[in-house]
Amino acid sequence: MSTAAPLLLKTRLRFRNVSHRKSEGNRGAQLLRLIAGSGAASLVVGLVILYTLPRTVLTVEGLIVHASGIALALFLLALLFRYCTVLSSAFIFVARNSPKTDRKFIPFVSIIIPAYNEAKILQQSVESLIHQDYERFEIIIVNDGSTDDTTAVAEALAGYRSGKYGPIRIVLIDKPNGGKASALNAGVQYSTADLVLCMDGDSQLAPETLRVSVRHFLDPSVGAVAGNVKVLNRRKIISTLQALEYVEGLNLLRSAQSALGMVSIIPGPIGVFRKEAIGNAGWYSDDTFAEDADLTLNLRLSGWKILYEPRAISYTEAPESLHQLLKQRYRWTRGILQSLRKHRRELFRPLVDFKNTLVLWSLFYEAIIWPTMNIFANLFFIIVGLFFGLSTTIILWWASMALLDVMTALYCVAVDREELRLVLYAIVYRMVFILIVDITKAAATVEEFLGVDMTWGKLERIGASSL
Repeated sequence: MSTAAPLLLKTRLRFRNVSHRKSEGNRGAQLLRLIAGSGAASLVVGLVILYTLPRTVLTVEGLIVHASGIALALFLLALLFRYCTVLSSAFIFVARNSPKTDRKFIPFVSIIIPAYNEAKILQQSVESLIHQDYERFEIIIVNDGSTDDTTAVAEALAGYRSGKYGPIRIVLIDKPNGGKASALNAGVQYSTADLVLCMDGDSQLAPETLRVSVRHFLDPSVGAVAGNVKVLNRRKIISTLQALEYVEGLNLLRSAQSALGMVSIIPGPIGVFRKEAIGNAGWYSDDTFAEDADLTLNLRLSGWKILYEPRAISYTEAPESLHQLLKQRYRWTRGILQSLRKHRRELFRPLVDFKNTLVLWSLFYEAIIWPTMNIFANLFFIIVGLFFGLSTTIILWWASMALLDVMTALYCVAVDREELRLVLYAIVYRMVFILIVDITKAAATVEEFLGVDMTWGKLERIGASSL
């Protein structure tokens, strides 16, 4: 027995050496075949060019037409790739989204409501919280130096209210105006809970929001859970288009990101956090106009896991005028760019954390690259269609994009259990709405790089009806 083992070991070594030499021989032969094949292909292409070039009549118009055809195809392929990647990732997320639940896991939660001039909507927001299907929570209203009747409304709400499982404490914190980040930090610091839910003053939560969000924190590595934001007011075309945008453009993307572990923004209207994680990330910062995006990036860089919960629904008021909409998107874009500038070093450190680098580049792509491509493509193809006789081709190209959007809208409406009528707005959404928003993003990008001063630009509340 003592001599058999060394003999067996020598046999194995000899076998591996022989196999390795054969592999090297095969690789050498494959490399020679590859070189020969590439050379033959290059020779054929060269002969074709030499034969056809003297017989080709080159004109400026012909070059523009052919280049436009190639550009149309490439842009459509890029769009298809983007949609297929997002849709497939979102489908995987939906198929696998079954987190562990434990009915005994009921941690105490503080719901933080930063309020600045929210008199029209604050009571409805609090009423939606009273009916939460969850046993242990409190509500903390932070009045951030409001100049309307918010103080009076909040004082009337403070105290104890009867909830589904017993009395609910409502606390009012009055402070001088310091901005949304300051108000959120004040509420989080006052809270003694391990988990906090941060929302906007106009948000109204679905009854199961707390229960479906909290279960994710059974995993100690989870630092935050992003919720599903939906538009509450849908009486006008512009707000209905935003309802479709939230379903197709924001929540679909967040589902895809969650499947890849790459959620990039926890939305302001609904985010549940481990209080410890907020402290580790440096709290909410007031040096950007997108405090939610900035905190999300800081959480990621601090090593916390961020998930998306589609059943944690927050209904929010959407702008009902074009001016208010563009003002909102202008602020969002500049805020995201400010956050990217703060973390610009991470853009070029893929070896340190590849996933975080990818998240930052995806934000850069959505904020700058894609809007620029969309504006340029539409402008270029309109000019080519009008002046170079490609109007039919351009119409077919737009029809292809519209069909793609209709199919995507159908999928999103079905998965999110939304109103079917939103699909009817898909064509207008692609051809008009997205283009207008992208032009606003481009203008915001230019002004951000130029350092143009800006203010928060609070949206006017309309007091939409409660759920």
